[in-house]
Amino acid sequence: MSKGNRGRDRAAARKIVEQQKVAARRRRVTIWTSVAVVAVLLIAGLIGWGVYANQQHKTEASKAATPSVAVDDGTAFAVGTGPVTIDLYEDFMCPICHNFETANADTLNTLVSEKKVTVRYHPVAILDPASNGTKYSTRSAGAAAAAAEGGKFKEYHDVLYQNQPPENSDGLDNARLIELGKQVGLGDAFAQAVNAGTYDNWATRNTDTFSARGFTGTPTVVVNGKQLQGANGSVPTSDDLTKAVAAAAG
Repeated sequence: MSKGNRGRDRAAARKIVEQQKVAARRRRVTIWTSVAVVAVLLIAGLIGWGVYANQQHKTEASKAATPSVAVDDGTAFAVGTGPVTIDLYEDFMCPICHNFETANADTLNTLVSEKKVTVRYHPVAILDPASNGTKYSTRSAGAAAAAAEGGKFKEYHDVLYQNQPPENSDGLDNARLIELGKQVGLGDAFAQAVNAGTYDNWATRNTDTFSARGFTGTPTVVVNGKQLQGANGSVPTSDDLTKAVAAAAG
């Protein structure tokens, strides 16, 4: 082969290589452009879904049936008639709430019976993720609201804690919630409300109000509008409660 032909062949080969490189670059640009477009669409979709879900959440909460006996803008159930108000925000699956109730029940009952305090119980549902998808916190709070309508809130409140399921379990099913209601004297209207989830959206709205008031954990204890905590931010003791009530009473 002549030198001229070899030169032309090398030039042709270089041209082909350059064309292949250009084509490869174009493919990379096209691929990454497509990836970027898909990513943008995915993000937009997620944002849209988030907005939709939030709107649905607000819509459902706004349709919540409020128990007729609820106080404090429909968020709580009052026990007692004393001048000092104790607001208790609790989740029926919360083990620390159970401990608080066990340790302070006698003190709270005494303060109520002596007509020193009005205790307002706010059932909230912050531990739904800890019940394997059964939304036990919401269902038990809704059941407590139905019990309040039946005139048995405190009795049902207490029996729920006496039968509290472990955190990260399925919780109690509706049949068991109804059975506990029967134990404290609740009847068919209560059972129907539990099975229909009549007050489940109310529980959701209550939880939103709890967050809007700046609270993040249960139990939260508030005495005459001032949050009460124990030493080093711990859960208040009976002594803490007694002293706070005495100070509030003047």
